Amino acid sequence: MSSLKIIFAGTPEFSVPSLIQLQESKHEILAVLTQPDRPAGRGRKLRTSPVKETALEHNLEVLQPTTLKNPEIQSQLSKYQADVMIVVAYGLILPELVLAIPAHGCLNIHASLLPRWRGAAPIHRAILAGDETSGITIMQMDKGLDTGDMLAVETCPISSSTRTIDLHDQLAEMGANLLLETLDKLSKNKLKPQSQDNSKACYAKKLLKSEAKIPWHSSAKLIDQMIRAFNPWPVAQTSIESKTCKIWHAAIMENSSKNSTSNTSPGKVVNADKSGIQVQTGDGIINILELQMSGSTRMSVEAFLNAHDIHNLVLESE
Repeated sequence: MSSLKIIFAGTPEFSVPSLIQLQESKHEILAVLTQPDRPAGRGRKLRTSPVKETALEHNLEVLQPTTLKNPEIQSQLSKYQADVMIVVAYGLILPELVLAIPAHGCLNIHASLLPRWRGAAPIHRAILAGDETSGITIMQMDKGLDTGDMLAVETCPISSSTRTIDLHDQLAEMGANLLLETLDKLSKNKLKPQSQDNSKACYAKKLLKSEAKIPWHSSAKLIDQMIRAFNPWPVAQTSIESKTCKIWHAAIMENSSKNSTSNTSPGKVVNADKSGIQVQTGDGIINILELQMSGSTRMSVEAFLNAHDIHNLVLESE
């Protein structure tokens, strides 16, 4: 396999497996682009991105521009004479001038089966929508939002217990492996780009905290998808006795639609013991297994019930 000269652009933990795979491969990483250090935590101390931490561990040159529209950074990138730029959840817009700098342009590792779920939160949106499959698409970047030609695709199932945190980690590793295969084909001029069917495109908009409020009038199926999609952020939540409660883990009760009673209000606790807190929804019953009250730590239902009596309570969406 011929060695390629690469500029890598990425920021969060999702990007790290790809950076490590490249570093351990025959390819040469010329520089790493990542977003500037940001204030974080109660002390608002500057925090470096996972990609920057990994790059520094491997003695790679790190660039942290606030924008790629600046002619100075564009000139700096041009001087590397890179064969290709690999972009993995970088977080900054790449202007057309930057897309054209590397000899083979810029390739993006996207966490969905394009054209489904273009945009910022494809993993969360796939689980929230009840999709049965997800995957990785490596595409040739163009000026559109995840609209470029597809160069490689790999699929994986989404089960009834898959959470965002699980799918995130799985796709991060899949993307790293598929990237090396794609670069091998690129170096041998064996890639076969395929255009996307724009009529099938969905937009995976950025998550908002306000979306995490559980609408108990909805079905148990939808609420279960919410809880799994919003783990680990922003975490699905309800209100218990006017206090915010995050729901980390739950499951749909078997035959819950048959066991539901039409005169039971959605959100009402119909049973609570060490096996779970069973809550009536608009269609079916959901069993809460792990939760976290405001100001407290995550705990099992058994530990929670030792300190709280919530029998016959009605949980609120706000």
